Amino acid sequence: MTTSIPSPYSDLIIGTAPPNRRRDTIDVLDPSSGELLSSVPDGTVGDGLAAVDAAAQAFPSWRATSPRERAEILRRCWELMTERKDEIARLISSENGKTLSDALGEVVYAAEFFRWYSEETVRTTGQLGTSPNGANQIMVSYEPIGVAVLITPWNFPAAMATRKIAPALAAGCPVVLKPASETPLTSYLIARICAEAGVPDGVINVVTTSRSGEVVRAMIHDPRVRALSFTGSTEVGRVLLREAADTVLKSSMELGGNAPFIVLDDADPDQVVDGLMIAKMRNGGQACTAANRIYVHRSLVGKVSRLLADRFAELVIGPGTDPATGCGPLINDRAVDKVASLVESAVAAGARVLVGGERPPREGSFYPPTVLVDVPPQADIVREEVFGPVATLIAFDSDDEVVRAANDTHLGLAAYVYTSDLRRGLRMAGELEAGMVAVNRGLLSDPAAPFGGVKESGLGREGGSEGMLEFMESKYIATSW
Repeated sequence: MTTSIPSPYSDLIIGTAPPNRRRDTIDVLDPSSGELLSSVPDGTVGDGLAAVDAAAQAFPSWRATSPRERAEILRRCWELMTERKDEIARLISSENGKTLSDALGEVVYAAEFFRWYSEETVRTTGQLGTSPNGANQIMVSYEPIGVAVLITPWNFPAAMATRKIAPALAAGCPVVLKPASETPLTSYLIARICAEAGVPDGVINVVTTSRSGEVVRAMIHDPRVRALSFTGSTEVGRVLLREAADTVLKSSMELGGNAPFIVLDDADPDQVVDGLMIAKMRNGGQACTAANRIYVHRSLVGKVSRLLADRFAELVIGPGTDPATGCGPLINDRAVDKVASLVESAVAAGARVLVGGERPPREGSFYPPTVLVDVPPQADIVREEVFGPVATLIAFDSDDEVVRAANDTHLGLAAYVYTSDLRRGLRMAGELEAGMVAVNRGLLSDPAAPFGGVKESGLGREGGSEGMLEFMESKYIATSW
């Protein structure tokens, strides 16, 4: 299968003619087979700065575009993505490896950011009040911050892009999007759809590069760039924050997670396992919000582990594009090596494998759905983000004990609580050190809600009304009349 990106969208800067020179390219591979899907340009520092220049030139006219007009364009982006959801889902499944049903769910979610922010565009008004001493009136307006550099990961190539693009455009900011080298085709297709919806040339620019460090560094040191939005690992986030400090760049960071999934003694085991199949197995466990440490009350751990092992054993392993597949490949062989190493280390420390635990003898970057029990709390697989289809079950005895264990991490993105007592669940949600908590739900992401973490899981929020403010600045005017 070869996926082509029509000209001029195969170039780095959307809306400009391809340059008359030969470029290096990045091969995009199907993780289920290692076969070549397509190649995209391997951008240089000069290409990154050219993209910034295109965005800077587009900024005055885009910020002057009325909120209603921007809203209508964003709504058209939602309509076109929705109309072409099957095409986009197949492309995601091909370059990422996730199942078609998972990919389709991502496209619907990704498109919804355009609809949500089309509505928010016309509702971000200022404030008017009187100072407490009565000396003057306080006027506050919200203005677009300027050119924004957006850096997205490979695990949700559509959703991570639209979750940043939509609020930036709604705010009046042009963007330069740097997608992951593993999954750039989805970004190019979304940019093309946005252009078809009426987004002007230069407002969305896509830069693909294998030289991420030097290209991003050059872009965020350009004084015309005023915002940086990054989704990725905490380690890379620290580096970017240090770089961003040089120009005091407004930065939002959605970083790593190590989500606890807590099953209290009064929870329904069947509902728990239904939730775990979502919280653990979305994108084969390759999600920052994935249930990473599954704490089950000792009275339920036997039943929950058996039910979960049965469900995992039923999942068909295969290419994401095969409708029969229940668990696709990981993104590449390096990811498989890491997951296998963590499982082997846990078993050596005393954990038992109920299902899975060994690489299947087949081509592609596959690792089987795996359930581990009797996992030592200090095992590496508990302390590190697994990013794979491995459920790690740990028994506990009391609410206080499990809250302490859940909070014993430098990360704090997401958490899950299952209980039949809503008051108890909400009380525990308040005690958990996480930016997002799902109570009796395996899915918590919503375009209308603020997405983000605490501690070293990030800064700022995406989604909700808060997401648009990441691309705006408040201006206060004092006056009297």
